[in-house]
Amino acid sequence: MNSAIKSAIARIWASYSEPLSLDDIAKSAILSRFHFSRVFRAATRVSPGRYLSAVRIYQAKRLLATTTLSVTDISLAVGFNSLGSFTNHFTDSVGTSPSRFRRMWAEGMRATPQPENRSLPESGTVTGTVTLPPGYARARVYIGAFDTPIIQRQPASWTVVEAEAGVKARYCLPAVSPGQWYVRAVATADSVDPEPWTRRSLLLGDVDPVTVTDRSTSVVGIALRPKRMTDLPILYAIPNLETHCAGRAGQSAPGQTAELASQGR
Repeated sequence: MNSAIKSAIARIWASYSEPLSLDDIAKSAILSRFHFSRVFRAATRVSPGRYLSAVRIYQAKRLLATTTLSVTDISLAVGFNSLGSFTNHFTDSVGTSPSRFRRMWAEGMRATPQPENRSLPESGTVTGTVTLPPGYARARVYIGAFDTPIIQRQPASWTVVEAEAGVKARYCLPAVSPGQWYVRAVATADSVDPEPWTRRSLLLGDVDPVTVTDRSTSVVGIALRPKRMTDLPILYAIPNLETHCAGRAGQSAPGQTAELASQGR
């Protein structure tokens, strides 16, 4: 990865609670703001501002789950000046309000989301297979069609499949309305590593945008991979994933917790 992008992302994670401007982030990369914006978007598929916003919402989720701070205090802690703006942004990104997310967390995030059964007058289908990378035994995979590269908001269509090593698991996203969609997959996977703190890993899968038309069928193969530093935080509330991420700190090997937190894992 470009060292300039690495520095910029590290600055965002370290200073997300501050009123960071594009100039501030570009300076950490030692690039002009215009060149930096182009390079950053090429590496992450979003603007620096969108990345910063995603980090703030991700950190708000963490604080709602792990502290007793009020929603107002959390909104200020992650860099928002307005409670209303924070609440609207959080609800739009996560799929539920801050207060309801906290209640869901307190109840153990037991309700696993199920795909919606719906029929649209004009829609297409995205179908294909999803595979695990070497070294992983099995995973429950959430796959959805999102309107941005970020896993946020209610997807146009989504499903859950079980994947196993060496087997191509088939998936189907029906009733996707016409337009351009980002097919994204996220999973918590069991590896074959004997160390308990590394057996559960977060895997992601992404492909180029897919254009769906009425009655079209797009075939898209997804290869899951370990999370990278350039990957955006996952904002949409996925119960199994939320509980897995919360357990990472307690299960991490000595010295790994800070690294995982800095990478948004």
